[in-house]
Amino acid sequence: MYSFKSRIRYSEIDDSGTLTIPALINYFQDCSTFHSEEVGQGLDVMKERERAWVILYWQIEIQKLPRLAEEITVHTMATGAKGLCAKRNFLLCDHEQNLLARADSVWVLMDTKRMRPTKLTKEELDPYEKEEPLLMEETDRKIHLPKKMKECSEILVGKEHIDTNGHVNNCQYIRMAFHTIGKEIHPTKLRVEYVKSAMEGDRILPQIAYEGERILVGLFDTKGRSYANLEIVC
Repeated sequence: MYSFKSRIRYSEIDDSGTLTIPALINYFQDCSTFHSEEVGQGLDVMKERERAWVILYWQIEIQKLPRLAEEITVHTMATGAKGLCAKRNFLLCDHEQNLLARADSVWVLMDTKRMRPTKLTKEELDPYEKEEPLLMEETDRKIHLPKKMKECSEILVGKEHIDTNGHVNNCQYIRMAFHTIGKEIHPTKLRVEYVKSAMEGDRILPQIAYEGERILVGLFDTKGRSYANLEIVC
């Protein structure tokens, strides 16, 4: 297990002083990035090999979000690989190691020259020690959206949305979805299915639907094809 400690910053909180969901995702993402750097599989190494990890799916369960200036520890561990996909778990804990949030995630290794998934090799997998996965609810990676959804304001992809892989960072889709919701919510569960990558200059057309405790958000291109689908449970 790889871990790092931090403290909740003012730039990471909402108007109630609580860590935002996009900031939580960034902590998880940063933890996996630090882990890769630690085991010699960092950005520069992967760039030289023309490889990059791309996330396909998030499943996040939230018990409590920390507040401004609270000390936290973020943990991550590789939990296995099958076919073209690898899985990774995350934990967010308070200063006493009480659980605040946990997550499961599915990743694929991309050949950045061909821009397609590539076979996982011992060279990519062996540096990460495989650990037992967290006990979490079993879910379907496919998020089924209702046929009737409300169309919302278009989002134009700018440079600020793009990461080192040259496409919209996974957290930015979540940020877009919460911006589309447009009101303060307190999720207990979040699932995100990533379908295809958006690039700078693309137009993203969000749609939203409310089903009881669930909020469903679809982020589509101009031809109605999905970039990402989200299920948020409050």
